[in-house]
Amino acid sequence: MNPAPAQLSLLATGEPARQPATDAVRLLLFNAQHASPDRSRRQAHWIAGQDGADIAVLTEVSCAQGGDALVAALTERGYATVIAPRPSAPDYRTVIACRTSTVQTVPSLVTLTPHRAPAARVTVGGHDTAVLGLYVPSRGPKDQRNVAKRAFQESVTESMPRLLAAFPDMPVIIAGDLNVIERGHQPPHKVFGNWEYTFYDSFQTAGLTDTFRHLHPDEVAHSWFGRSGNGFRFDHIFVSTPHAERVLACDYHQKARQAGLTDHAVMTLRLGLPSTPSEPGEAPATEAG
Repeated sequence: MNPAPAQLSLLATGEPARQPATDAVRLLLFNAQHASPDRSRRQAHWIAGQDGADIAVLTEVSCAQGGDALVAALTERGYATVIAPRPSAPDYRTVIACRTSTVQTVPSLVTLTPHRAPAARVTVGGHDTAVLGLYVPSRGPKDQRNVAKRAFQESVTESMPRLLAAFPDMPVIIAGDLNVIERGHQPPHKVFGNWEYTFYDSFQTAGLTDTFRHLHPDEVAHSWFGRSGNGFRFDHIFVSTPHAERVLACDYHQKARQAGLTDHAVMTLRLGLPSTPSEPGEAPATEAG
């Protein structure tokens, strides 16, 4: 494995505002939209108030004061572990925050700009789950159109089989803003090239399942809206296919976007766990009420 980027791991001194579940992995995906320190603190307050945010994956986090304020505020609001890679040059990053302290930082297998792809091994209810957060670059300025985006996508595609092989006996969750849409997206958007659809397809090829599509095969959903009002499903959560039947819920939520906390919908996942630690392949846990 490649060396991990510099990580900032902070331990909270107070009790968490909300206790993490022990019967399911509850993950929330949130695009921070390179927020100012003030809005970052409001984002942390909102995230910490959500039951389904035991693990929060935050994308488009600033490497400047806004991002530092977000990390500090999450810690203050009960997140026992916050993994926040620091890029060597100014760039956006991805943060993983967990309400539990039973978290092991894992070296990112994404070799290009790994601060956009932190990984962790999180223990929930006696079971381990591997989590990879992703923030894929946007198309970029005209003189470098798609260069960084395509290179990062290729690095992610190359890393996924190795990630699954590194954690063969546990669920692997990949969550992030991919800045791509699926084939057959409604409405269609001609701006995307086949190489971008191929990147989305590469998750299934590697052995991962789109959790939203698994539960909602025909539902039209959007997580970001352009100036014209057209919607895009940019934010995605995938789980290792052998564990897809444990997906209890996966949805998009618009309230934080409508309140101006972010310009993306929030995405949540609930992945059931066996009632006691057991061998992979045991029947999934039933949904909690």
